Amino acid sequence: MLKSFLFVLFVTQVSTFAIAQKKLTWEDFADVNFEPEYNATYDMHFLMPTFGKKITTYRGKQVSIKGYFLDISGSGEVFLISQNPMASCFFCGAAGPETIIEVNFKEKPPFRTDQIVTVTGILELNRNNVDHCNYILKAATGQLIN
Repeated sequence: MLKSFLFVLFVTQVSTFAIAQKKLTWEDFADVNFEPEYNATYDMHFLMPTFGKKITTYRGKQVSIKGYFLDISGSGEVFLISQNPMASCFFCGAAGPETIIEVNFKEKPPFRTDQIVTVTGILELNRNNVDHCNYILKAATGQLIN
C-alpha cells in the first residue's frame, strides 16, 4: 500500500513539474483571436485579444519559448522575443501581434537583436493594456542558442 501511495505521489510531482516548465511553440501562442475595439485614451481602435482555451491554461505558469531576441528600445529597456527576426517582425507588418512576447528579465540580458534564444518566465496574458504586448513573460531568464 505504501509503495502504491509513493508511486502515485511521485507521478503527480513529476507531472506537475513537467507542466510548470512547459516549452511552448509559436503555434501555441496563435491560440488567440483579435477584434477591433475602441480605446478612449488614444481615441482609436486597437485589435484586442480573446485568448483560446489552450493558451489560457498556461496563464501564471512557467513556460519557455525559442525565438529571436529583440531590443526594440535600442537602449536595453524594452525586450521582446519574436517568432521572426527584426526585419520581418510584427512591427514591420510581416506578422501578427501573437508572434511577439514582451519579456521582463530578472537581470538585463547580454543578447543582441536577432540572436536566437530560449526564454523562460511566468506567462501573463494581457487583454486590456494597449501599452504592453498581449503576451508577457515575467521574472524571465534566457539562454543563447546561436
